[in-house]
Amino acid sequence: MRFSSLTDRIRGDRVAAWDIHFAAWTAKGRGEDVIVLSVGDPDFDTPAPVRDAAIAALHAGDTHYTPIPGRPELRAALARDVARRTGLPVEPENVIVCAGAQNGLFNATLCLVEAGDEVLVPEPMYLTYEACVRASGATLVPVAPDAATLRLDPAALAAAVTPRTRAIFLATPANPTGIVMSMEELEAVSDLARRHDLWVVADEVYASLTFDRPHISIASLPGMAERTVTINSLSKSHAMTGWRAGWVVAPAPLVAHMGTLALCMLYGLPGFVQQAALVAVEQGDEAVAAMREGYRRRRDIALEALGSVPGLRCLKPEAGMFMLVDVRGTGLPTMEFAWRLFRETGVSVLDAGAFGPAAAGCVRLSFAVSEAELAEACRRIAAFVTGLASGG
Repeated sequence: MRFSSLTDRIRGDRVAAWDIHFAAWTAKGRGEDVIVLSVGDPDFDTPAPVRDAAIAALHAGDTHYTPIPGRPELRAALARDVARRTGLPVEPENVIVCAGAQNGLFNATLCLVEAGDEVLVPEPMYLTYEACVRASGATLVPVAPDAATLRLDPAALAAAVTPRTRAIFLATPANPTGIVMSMEELEAVSDLARRHDLWVVADEVYASLTFDRPHISIASLPGMAERTVTINSLSKSHAMTGWRAGWVVAPAPLVAHMGTLALCMLYGLPGFVQQAALVAVEQGDEAVAAMREGYRRRRDIALEALGSVPGLRCLKPEAGMFMLVDVRGTGLPTMEFAWRLFRETGVSVLDAGAFGPAAAGCVRLSFAVSEAELAEACRRIAAFVTGLASGG
């Protein structure tokens, strides 16, 4: 039997970074003493009113086909929420519901770019951006950040533009760094996009989980609404990763194109999930505030526990549920560090080099466990690194 080469082409080397995570979950399933810091799956429960809405919808028989772009009431609620946050006149036809942010990103990419196009992506970048771009046939052009801070380098971004450049992908707040782009950084991107007539695809999944710097949507800048595609979901903000409830906000003609593609790919998000999502959106920030403060506390726990360990350098995140830790001072290659840490202590982290060369030498750890578990994981990490320094 012969298979299409598409999957191998879009897989890339970055996907191998998940091997340690899968090994950790397997070990945890066997009952081993494992603390999983290798994935951003919140340990919080989905808010009770959201769960209750889904249960009520199921009992009411809400198990049939739904409109491809999403139910009108959910699209309208999302449009109102985005308008409230950005000040933009967003209409329901500017919104399409999708199966999580990843599905929205994949769908939007296939509708925006094709073979021969180039997509600029500042590093470090989320792992599956590469797969989305490769699936479209376009070429991903990584853009190195400022080496000291890992923040956007506007000059490097401008220098990467060619006549084939079609779009810029960016994530703010970013995974894996937790960086929240400043107004000055966003203005540099928007100036470039307007000058070269480029699309901007903005991944804003962590927008509600900022700690120190307020999130600004690039679509709200002058002249950007008509060229910005904003990706979002309830996965992180409402601890709904398994619900696969996301959406895209974009110009109406692009939303129509995405609807055509969704007809072939998704054929509508389940109705009971949409009813739950409607409740989550209409709750506003009420449910999010406790999670945001929980992640802030966990960030501070990790920084306090690991920030003074010789051989480690923590990059303080401004948002989200991840932190990069530079482990080059331990003398171990990053992948070896991650695997030895897991095998010797039961703590799983990701080799952040998979997010691009800019993050080489770092591991990414997640705050998606309880404060007690995180404190214990950090204790084990510190002890492991101390043991390396003493020749252990």
